[in-house]
Amino acid sequence: MASAERSAAVGIFCALSATVFFSLNDLSIKFLSGDYPLHQIVFVRAAVALFITLAIIMPFDGGWAALKTRRPKIHVLRGVCVVVANSAFFAGIAAMPLADASAIFFVAPLFITGLSVIVLGEYVGFRRWIAVVVGLIGVVIVVRPTGAGFTLVALLPALAALAYAGLQTMTRYTGMSERASTMSFYIQLTFMVVTGVLALTLGDGRYAGSENEAIEFFLRPWLMPPLRDGLIMLALGGVSACAGYLISQAYRGTDAGLVAPFEYTALLLAVFWGIVIWGEWPAFTTWIGIVLIAGSGIYVALREAHLGGKPSAKRVAGRR
Repeated sequence: MASAERSAAVGIFCALSATVFFSLNDLSIKFLSGDYPLHQIVFVRAAVALFITLAIIMPFDGGWAALKTRRPKIHVLRGVCVVVANSAFFAGIAAMPLADASAIFFVAPLFITGLSVIVLGEYVGFRRWIAVVVGLIGVVIVVRPTGAGFTLVALLPALAALAYAGLQTMTRYTGMSERASTMSFYIQLTFMVVTGVLALTLGDGRYAGSENEAIEFFLRPWLMPPLRDGLIMLALGGVSACAGYLISQAYRGTDAGLVAPFEYTALLLAVFWGIVIWGEWPAFTTWIGIVLIAGSGIYVALREAHLGGKPSAKRVAGRR
């Protein structure tokens, strides 16, 4: 019993620590989004994270032999999904409140539930489908598609959630055949390749000048950052690598139904950062949407744990 309690405590600690790191990642990228292109920020972040994965994490998780994979196509597809998820989410937070974007993104576990039926042939009961519908209603409330303030930018976090759901559905498909460090390596490598290509095609700023903040985040030219901003970019790599490792450890040794609800503290952190740094007070309807999305996601996680299924909210080797 004491061993199980220690394992649960470690799992919760890892999940909460990972959530803080993910939140700091989002905060930092939103902070930098007004001056630098997304591909520059992510390229530097991925380079640092790749170095940390190879130099520190990989030696303790199978060594260099873990770089060999029998599923190269899956890694390519996962890489594409995570690049789309990152690009859409970060473009979203560049142009909308952090709390709103985070709330919409957290519908991802519900998308995973739906994709698990379509792609993996898993059975989802009536109560979990009801939870999915409730979560989607929460997204509609946050997005307010018929409201005067609605813009298409609000759909970017939803696209990010769908791409992330595809990533984790493929992660579930691979099962335990690939190590977390292996998946992390190929994701960071994909980031470097994609952002490197974008730097070569867009890095001189030839297409910059859009009035849309989300689009401009992709089109700005690369800049030599001052010391403060440069250190933030470098720190993002360490934050990304640590977050991915911690969330993998959280789910590796602890029941998913116990761990997953603690990840929703990211919503509270997003609200906190938005208020303290940008003065973004969530509207009353946003709070209603957050409650519906978080409540339905937590219910799905607990229900799957009760039924002995794999965790819908599981994140392996790097969310964002």
